[in-house]
Amino acid sequence: MTEYLIYFNQQWVGDHDEEWFRGRGPLARAVVDEMKAAGVLRYAGGLEEELDLAFSADATSGELTFTDGPFAETKEYLGGLTIVEAPDDQAARVWAGKIAEACGWPQEVRPFKPGSPGSTTG
Repeated sequence: MTEYLIYFNQQWVGDHDEEWFRGRGPLARAVVDEMKAAGVLRYAGGLEEELDLAFSADATSGELTFTDGPFAETKEYLGGLTIVEAPDDQAARVWAGKIAEACGWPQEVRPFKPGSPGSTTG
């Protein structure tokens, strides 16, 4: 089994009113419940949209420093993520498709490298 990261950038969400978002919540929760029942869910969650709540840790200079705000100035930033454990790419596609349909915006999928530290698959 391979672990897959299914994620979206906040900018992919688009502009919608509060009623539209309220309508997506039950759909997204149903997919999360389905993933739990299938035993594939490792984690799912959205991130705070306010970038002033972000901070970064950097030790590339040999000294650890913390900086308020995101590490890189960029037009796109991570909005939320899901980690699933699936037998193959096709199964990961199915889950990503269900998430995309429930949320109403695109999802990107990337497998974790085999043997990654912290992996539950080896």
